[in-house]
Amino acid sequence: FDLFFLIISTDAIALVEEIQKGEPLITASCKEHVIHLVRRLQEKLGEKEDHKFYLFKVLRAHILPLTNVAFNKSGSRFITGSYDRTCKVWDTASGEELCTLEGHGNVVYAIAFNNPYGDKIATGSFDKTCKLWSAETGQCYHTFRGHSAEIVCLSFNLQSTLVATGSMDTTAKLWDIEKGEEIVTLSGHSAEIIALSFNTAGDRIITGSFDHTVAVWDVGTGRMLHILIGHRGEISCAQFNWDCSLIVTGSMDKTCMLWNAMTGTHIATLTGHSDEILDVCFDYAGQRVATASADGKGTRVYNAETKKCIAKLEGHGGEISKVCFNPKGNRILTASSDKTARLWDTATGHCLQILEGHSDEVFSCAFNYQGDIIITGSKDNTCRIWH
Repeated sequence: FDLFFLIISTDAIALVEEIQKGEPLITASCKEHVIHLVRRLQEKLGEKEDHKFYLFKVLRAHILPLTNVAFNKSGSRFITGSYDRTCKVWDTASGEELCTLEGHGNVVYAIAFNNPYGDKIATGSFDKTCKLWSAETGQCYHTFRGHSAEIVCLSFNLQSTLVATGSMDTTAKLWDIEKGEEIVTLSGHSAEIIALSFNTAGDRIITGSFDHTVAVWDVGTGRMLHILIGHRGEISCAQFNWDCSLIVTGSMDKTCMLWNAMTGTHIATLTGHSDEILDVCFDYAGQRVATASADGKGTRVYNAETKKCIAKLEGHGGEISKVCFNPKGNRILTASSDKTARLWDTATGHCLQILEGHSDEVFSCAFNYQGDIIITGSKDNTCRIWH
């Protein structure tokens, strides 16, 4: 039963009154405002969506291939990391370069805004350091030193008080954004950490490793709470769902697994791919899981509750390295080594559009929060904005 259908088909007043029963924060004085917000959401969800994306701009500022692209929360700006040792900040509406973050001594591999605020940027590099920057001025606030090998993943907590870094040295570290100091080192993996993710409350973090396991840590103490054992190959990605009740993991063993985030117990194994899982993600409502594989057979969509495969997105001519849902959850974007990105209908699995033009593999793609702008990053040194 689709959450969106429930929201659209229910009377706004009745819906808010139902929510009020379990949510003491919604008092009589703010009830009208909540009803107004629900009606706006109903309008938004009810809109027919047949948006066609067109190439708006090709950005050629990097002199070496890109590593990653990421939007701020509103989508007004985005950043690109590159093998050229820099991270660039871009204005989405104009395609203008706003500033270049220079200072790393090697590849800038992992990049992120401190969403939802978007006033800071973190960059993780093969030079073993992470740098914290002002998104407005490009000033470097802190350089976090302590890892003994390349930093390959990083994340801010939603509260924007901490940044976490994962490294090839088998550890993850938590850093205090204000003080610029290391808070704790998360030690326990026996191989490289290549994925990490905070929960929304910011009291838990998960790390995925080449040692075939995912660890769940207590952020306050740095203690390992659970170790998710079951995969038979390196972990490629790990993520919480929206209410942080589930964890999804993708692995080089060709499977994806669902876990109970509170207890660390295995719930289900999602099978069907004949090669490594390179990326996996939940939709925003946490109801569906999409997987990207090296098998060239496309992407699969699973229902997180029934664990059944509900759609197969087939058409790419090469491995798919990245998959993401639009905020509404009715579209999926994939990036492939076949030099294209593709847009799919989540429900039917039909390919709606092929975003062509890159001259080498596309390994990064993202929607803005509205879902009406896409950015794609390629090995061809360029980034493309699609409206």
